Amino acid sequence: MNQSDIQDIVNSRANEWLNGNYDEDTKKSISELMNKEDQSELIDSFYKDLEFGTGGLRGKMGPGTNRMNIYTVGTATQGLANYLNEVFAGEDISICIGYDCRNNSKLYSDTVANIFSANGIKAYIFDDLRPTPEMSFAIRQLGCKSGVIITASHNPKEYNGYKAYWDDGSQIVTPHDKNIIDAVKAVTVDQIKFEGNPDLIEVLGAEMDKLYLDTVKTLSLSPESIKNQKDLKIVFTPIHGTTVRLVPASLKNYGFENVIHIPEQDIVDGNFPTVKSANPEEPAALKMAVDKAKEVNADLVMACDPDGDRLGISVTNDNGEWEIINGNQTALIFTYYLIRRRRELGLLTGNDYVVKTIVTTELFKDVAIKNNVECFDAYTGFKWIADVIRKNPDKNYIGGGEESFGYMPGDFTRDKDAVSSCSIMAEIAAWAKDQGKNLFDILKEIYVEYGFSREKMIYIVREGLSGAKEIEDMMHNFRFNRPKIINNSPIVLVKDYTIRKATNPLTGEETDLDFPTTADVLQFFLEDGSKISVRPSGTEPKIKFYFEVREKLDQIEEYYKAEALADKKINEIIHSLKLN
Repeated sequence: MNQSDIQDIVNSRANEWLNGNYDEDTKKSISELMNKEDQSELIDSFYKDLEFGTGGLRGKMGPGTNRMNIYTVGTATQGLANYLNEVFAGEDISICIGYDCRNNSKLYSDTVANIFSANGIKAYIFDDLRPTPEMSFAIRQLGCKSGVIITASHNPKEYNGYKAYWDDGSQIVTPHDKNIIDAVKAVTVDQIKFEGNPDLIEVLGAEMDKLYLDTVKTLSLSPESIKNQKDLKIVFTPIHGTTVRLVPASLKNYGFENVIHIPEQDIVDGNFPTVKSANPEEPAALKMAVDKAKEVNADLVMACDPDGDRLGISVTNDNGEWEIINGNQTALIFTYYLIRRRRELGLLTGNDYVVKTIVTTELFKDVAIKNNVECFDAYTGFKWIADVIRKNPDKNYIGGGEESFGYMPGDFTRDKDAVSSCSIMAEIAAWAKDQGKNLFDILKEIYVEYGFSREKMIYIVREGLSGAKEIEDMMHNFRFNRPKIINNSPIVLVKDYTIRKATNPLTGEETDLDFPTTADVLQFFLEDGSKISVRPSGTEPKIKFYFEVREKLDQIEEYYKAEALADKKINEIIHSLKLN
């Protein structure tokens, strides 16, 4: 399709909105786009529909079929309502709705509540912004059939999103995901029931908060350490987001009495005025918190993303410098601590398990196996960790995590939970300090006991129609023109999740991968123990590359040497794949 054809399609779609059942402000905005000399924004707004994928919607806010607005949100909600009324015909149906700090999040959540109630579905909606994990928790507590959270997680301020959940509190998986997508595609704007029924809308408030926080406290394994270290200096920032109240409240509930705030970042603001990116994976997002930590000589820095499901932490290293503990390391510390303390307290049942995503460090699995705890692999995203829990009701879930700064230490939510994670991480810091150590010391001890790994993720951004095609071509090339050797080490195993096969390219031997559905992910395992994973992002215009390498580490004193050698190896792999 050439540029002229695309422009014709875009103009036709824009004119449908100009002449259709849309509000006047929307029509005015579209007219302004059509009258611009540069048509790129108009094209990006209308060249396709904002796809309701397996995780819901996510996109820039604005008018158009490829934007987040009350009409794309309305179409998604009407489709979900139609599906719920079909699947649960004859039953009382309720749904829980939450929203974050982003611009228009309150508008979209009210729109969602009105549409569900207009379709005869009871809508529970929080009285103010709440973290995503609390909405997941509330679904389970209230016996809801579904849930919706309005958030774009850590995306730039121009974005918003819509995530759909099922009755166990997890994001929707197969077969419901595909069925809901079909139901959403069948909806036209004239079919959306925007006029709500107030009798079917109920507001949730402090009572649900207390129930959630009391349940979070049940995860505590070292209350005596918290009592000894109640004055642990914790600097916390919600980065303008939803954890502004609940994380400090949970830390207080655990017994911590010295939580230090960043007042500028406690202000709820969808423009995220103090940071370029509200992503706790980015060092810049933690700068104000780290500066405060230096000022007060803190023990720990913790930060959450806007919707309160991701946790970023920073601690001092051997040189006294503040260093972010990456997502793999965070998951490793959680898993190590939860297993160790359960073992020490006699709480391991012999039927215990943890879950990691396929791109998360393999060391996570090594810690579990060495302690006779089963470890499941799951696709990226906590809906797949929740799926493992759903399929193993007779086993004892300990925790699950992924490399992108998310962990779920309890199964009372079914999504990554930064409120619980902040509480447990503070407890681990107190437990470590009771031993005269900090979290960095604990991490090094894990490496010496279980082996050393180093991980890195890089991504390439390709926006728009041409960018999507370029990402598709890159995946095709890696899949069908892959190298035999990477950085002088032969590939000994290839996992292709589009066909759910693992292949040894040296022998041709194939085995099946036991996963519930296919995914566009490739993994290369090298003879030297390295692992390389490649996948397009499901929510952003990116292709992501994950690298993990192993090095020998027998003594804590050799940590920095092993780290330097591993970093060198990762850079060599990146260079050999021509990604820099």
